[in-house]
Amino acid sequence: MAIKIEEIDLISRKRASKALRCLKFNKKFYKDIRLLGLNAEGVITQGSKYAKQEAKWYRSTNDVEGAFRWLITLGVLRREVDGQGLTSKVRLTPLARKMLEEKPDLPDEHPGILEKAIHTIYRSWPIR
Repeated sequence: MAIKIEEIDLISRKRASKALRCLKFNKKFYKDIRLLGLNAEGVITQGSKYAKQEAKWYRSTNDVEGAFRWLITLGVLRREVDGQGLTSKVRLTPLARKMLEEKPDLPDEHPGILEKAIHTIYRSWPIR
């Protein structure tokens, strides 16, 4: 039985939606990343601005970069490109922009314990 493109899109959207709810970034982070593009160094120093209220903030730029890489894998973020090639900044993908236009408060929603556990498993052992 072949999988239809619509089913792949639905699976991608569900995983991206789960990540937006489960990661430590708030709505302001996604708004700024859409408008400005951000790098891990800038994000780590602005935890009070970009962290969800209940979240423990990342300890290092490597931790933030790891979250960026996961969101890139899921199709939420992409690396910014300049005349020299890829940069350390990331921006939202069209998929993420569309999802956040449809549901602007998605990053600030509170995931349940089961949803957090499933997200952690996906992130730790991604299906390839």
